[in-house]
Formats: sequence, structure tokens, C-alpha cells
Amino acid sequence: MQNINMTLVDFKHLEIFVLNSFLAMGLKNEDAKIFTDALIFSELRFHSGQGQGVQRITTYYNRIKNKEVNINTNFDIVKESSSLALVDAKNGIGTIQASKCMDIAINKAKKEGVGQVIIKNSTHYGSSSVHAVRATKKNCIGIVYTNAGPEMAPWGSRSGGVGTNPWGISCPTDKGYPLILDIALTTAGKGMMRWHEREKIPMPNDWALTKEGNETTNPSEAMDGYLLGIGKYKGYGLSFMTDILTGVISGGGYGLMPYSDPKKLDVSHSLTAIDIEWFMEIKDFYSRINDFVNTLKNLPLRPGFDEILVPGDLEHRRVKEKIENGVPIDSEVIDSFNVLAENLNIDRLKIK
Repeated sequence: MQNINMTLVDFKHLEIFVLNSFLAMGLKNEDAKIFTDALIFSELRFHSGQGQGVQRITTYYNRIKNKEVNINTNFDIVKESSSLALVDAKNGIGTIQASKCMDIAINKAKKEGVGQVIIKNSTHYGSSSVHAVRATKKNCIGIVYTNAGPEMAPWGSRSGGVGTNPWGISCPTDKGYPLILDIALTTAGKGMMRWHEREKIPMPNDWALTKEGNETTNPSEAMDGYLLGIGKYKGYGLSFMTDILTGVISGGGYGLMPYSDPKKLDVSHSLTAIDIEWFMEIKDFYSRINDFVNTLKNLPLRPGFDEILVPGDLEHRRVKEKIENGVPIDSEVIDSFNVLAENLNIDRLKIK
């Protein structure tokens, strides 16, 4: 097996490099900070092969250089009520627009108990949990989802028709970190397939199809095909409904439309905040959450398992490990950062 070469980098050095990169690309200070925080959050939480985090900087750089996204644009509130808003992102940076719109949803939730903002005409918004966690910090439950390019084959098809359409749900606790579910509706993504390809190991046969529509364990063959949904037809059904809850209802893109035009990605998002304190005091909520979690963790274990995890446990451990010991960065990504630093005339990433 070929191991992918990884280099440990101090997360603070990584943060400085990402921030300087976005500032050099022309982003305003506030927007660059939002974008940086989002990518660092994802980098600390996720596996490198999942395709989130700092490796995306070069993709964003190319989109900005090619004028495929409007930097520093303000979104328009098309329609608004006390608990709802429809927003036109005006082809702005999705991560920044979604973060700001979640703040609108939170403010509405604090007044009405629940707030929801649906965004159209947006671009890639990063990890869903980035935006869901913003609600958690204000004693709200955050529910966030988006549509995406048609990488998933509808059940029974060998061609793409709906997106990975990821969801993020975040719930506050009194343990110092939230419970977070962040999942795409495909079994895996092209990033993990490429990771397996580079390691020269087979992938599970429920990840993707070849271009002829056959299941495969060969990641190279699958890179030319389309992804499969979680739970077979169930993942497809969830993705289909996510397109309705984002692109269809907003008047934005859906199905084959998102990412069909690099100059207008036409992605749609939904961001919801539910104010826990509308229902009960936060200390009572924490008590109930702790009881629920402890009940599950104390259930009898299956053979081969050491513990029962709840959403957010594994990622929290990754964050702690990476902050203490360094963030492992793929050598290919570091090479791309060196090129980026030269193009932007900024200091290279400082290696730990």
C-alpha cells in the first residue's frame, strides 16, 4: 500500500496563511475572517480525503481569479417576515453569505422561536456544520442543508441527477462542545475515492458507479462515474427532497442546474435556527441531553466495539488531537500552497 505523505502543521500557522491568502485575493477583513474560520473549523474536524477544509483555497483562488464568483458582494433580502427570509446571494461566496444569513435566522429565532433563511443564486458554502454551529453558540439548534452539482445517480440511473446535498445539525451541550451531525447524502465523495486511488486500495462497492452504470471497487473507474446515495434509494430520496427544500422553493437552481455554468453556480441553501429557550430553560435542556447521551452510551456493546459514540464525539477528538499535536496536511496540498503564495506574493505556510 502506498501511504500518502502528510506533514504536521501548527493550526495557528495554518490559520495565518489562510487569512493572508484571502486578504491577498481581495476579500474584506470581516469576510476573510469568516472564510478563514470556516475552513479551519472543517480542517480540524474532518478527514483530509473528505474534501473539506484548507485544501479548497486554491479552488476558491481560481474561481475568484476567473471572476466566477462575486467577492465582497452584499446579498439581497428578496422577501421577509418575522420568522422567514428569502435571500439572493448574487453569486457571492457561499460560505460567507450563508454564515451571515444564519445570523439572520438566529435573530428571528430569538424573537419567534424559530427562524429560517433560504438562499438562492449562491455558490459552494463549505461544510454544513460550519453554519449550524453558529446557531448552537446562541443556545439554538441549527439545521442547515444545501443542494449541489448532480454527482449522485438517482436510484436506477447511471447518470447524475441530484447532488450530494449535505446536511448539518448542531445541538448545544454543557460539555464544552456541541453534538454535530454533518453528512453528505452519498455514501462517500470523490475526495475519498481519490484518496483510495492514491493509496492504491479498493473502495467499498456501494460508493459509486462506473460510467457504464456498474458498481465497482476500483476508484479510478468510479472517478468517471456517479456517486451512490446512502441507504441506496433512501439517500436518493433525501437528496431529491433537499433539492425541493432549497432550489425549487427558492426559485433557484435544482437537479442538473447547480454547477452547470462555472460563471453562475446557482446553488441554494436552507438555514434554520430553533431557540431552545422558547421551549425550556437551557439548563433543563442540557440535563435532558445528558440523560439521553448517557442512556445510549451505557447500552450493551456489540462484539468488536469498545464504546458507543454520539454525533460529534469523533470529530471533537480530532480537533483536540490536531490542536495539540499539529494538523496533518497532504504534501500535494502544501505544494499547491507554495504556488499560491508565489502567485499572491505572500509568505509561504510556516511548517511546524
